[in-house]
Amino acid sequence: MLLCVGLGNPGQQYLMTRHNIGFMAVDAVANSYDFPSFKKKFQSDYSERKIGDVAVGLLKPQTFMNLSGSSVQSAMAFYKLKPEQIIVIHDDLDLVPGQVKVKLAGGAGGHNGLKSIDQSISNNYWRLRLGIGHPGDRHLVTSYVLSAFPSTDHEWLIILLQKIAQEFTHLTSEKPDVWVKRLTL
Repeated sequence: MLLCVGLGNPGQQYLMTRHNIGFMAVDAVANSYDFPSFKKKFQSDYSERKIGDVAVGLLKPQTFMNLSGSSVQSAMAFYKLKPEQIIVIHDDLDLVPGQVKVKLAGGAGGHNGLKSIDQSISNNYWRLRLGIGHPGDRHLVTSYVLSAFPSTDHEWLIILLQKIAQEFTHLTSEKPDVWVKRLTL
């Protein structure tokens, strides 16, 4: 089984914010592969289906970003998963908008959602890092990540989310570090 976790914050006011790009990516995958409707499970919105021969769970924690780890830990324990069977999709301030990188393990880089997951399950899971750019001043970070993408970013954002959805089927048969090369814009 592969557990794909999109990070974000619940609620309409956060729907199209930079911090919710992980939710957006998971929704794009769910729509492309005709996943069943999300249900409340593991303190999250959760859906599951097989893609090829692999069961894939899509998880959108509803605990708010800073407490995402409890949701991931619940799903991981229920399915008896190892951290390496989890891929977390999240926003990354250190990457230019639209840039994609993947890594296994590592630090949280100041990302509170990752810090929470690290504390709950260890840091030995896959991370799909989606670039959102940086506001240029660390004092502006909170308002920046919680603000909506400007219309000038919609073109690359739509293309990126479509590519993630189109190429997701390969993630079930390849390691994420190989798969991510397909996502270069």
